[in-house]
Amino acid sequence: VLRWQANEVAELLETSEGAVHSMLRRARSALARADRDAVPTEPMEADRELLHRYIEAFERYDVDSLVALLHEDAILSMPPFELWLRGIRDIRRFLTAMEAEGGRDRVVEVAANGCPALAVYRPAGPTDSPEPFGIHVLEMADGRICAIHAFLDPGLFSVFGLPGAPERVTE
Repeated sequence: VLRWQANEVAELLETSEGAVHSMLRRARSALARADRDAVPTEPMEADRELLHRYIEAFERYDVDSLVALLHEDAILSMPPFELWLRGIRDIRRFLTAMEAEGGRDRVVEVAANGCPALAVYRPAGPTDSPEPFGIHVLEMADGRICAIHAFLDPGLFSVFGLPGAPERVTE
């Protein structure tokens, strides 16, 4: 994945090149045996309901409703920034600090890596039209959101086949 040589990986992992090659052979073998069709591509109904509650709370930017959907030890990350928060208390503090930015977004449901996700359109200013802002990928378990990965990269919208403005999106 990183296009590193086996000796570089071995040095990083403090192991031998032979061990690195062995790990790669086992990984390739496991991938060859994997039933990729067994992985659900659509979220389960419970996940879909949770996603809709998240969208509703997010569009209103209702911090209390948003954090009520989270696992106690939920994670919020924001690649490429070095933001990584764990736990409702820290996530609530961050969301509250960002309240001035919220409440003007328009979202469109998408899926990423087998997870429910949102494409977030945000106006640049108070009178501007919404434009691509970021993709939120949600990990869910046991009826709660356990991770929010907010990729703040408008360039990702083309990867999802999304237009430059939400008005042109058909839902």
